[in-house]
Amino acid sequence: MGRWEYLVVLGACVLVTLPLELAGARVYRRPRRLARAVLPVAAAFLVWDALAIAAGIWDFDPAFVTGVSTPFGIPVEEVLFFVVVPVCGVLTYEAVELTGTLLRRLVRPLLDRRRVRR
Repeated sequence: MGRWEYLVVLGACVLVTLPLELAGARVYRRPRRLARAVLPVAAAFLVWDALAIAAGIWDFDPAFVTGVSTPFGIPVEEVLFFVVVPVCGVLTYEAVELTGTLLRRLVRPLLDRRRVRR
C-alpha cells in the first residue's frame, strides 16, 4: 500500500463511522457546529506539528505519505488526520448519545409500569 496507506486508513475511518450519520447522529447536517468543535483543535495541533517539523523533532516517512504537503512541511495526510479523526469521534459520541436517549425512552415506560404494579 505504501504511499497511500495513511489516506486509506483515514478513508476507512470515514467509511466505518458514516453509518452513524445515517442512523441519526446528525453531525454532517450541522456543519457550523462541527467546524466549531473540530477546527480550533485541528489548528492548534497543526501549529504544533509545523513547529516540531521545523525544529527537526519529528518528520514523516516519505514511503507512507503521498508527497503533497503544506507550505509548512505538513503532509496533506496529517492535515486530514486532524479533521477526519475528530469528526469520527464526534460522530461516535453523537451516536452513543442518541442510543442512550432511545434506550431511556424504551426503558422508562417499562420501569414506570413495574412501579405501578407494586
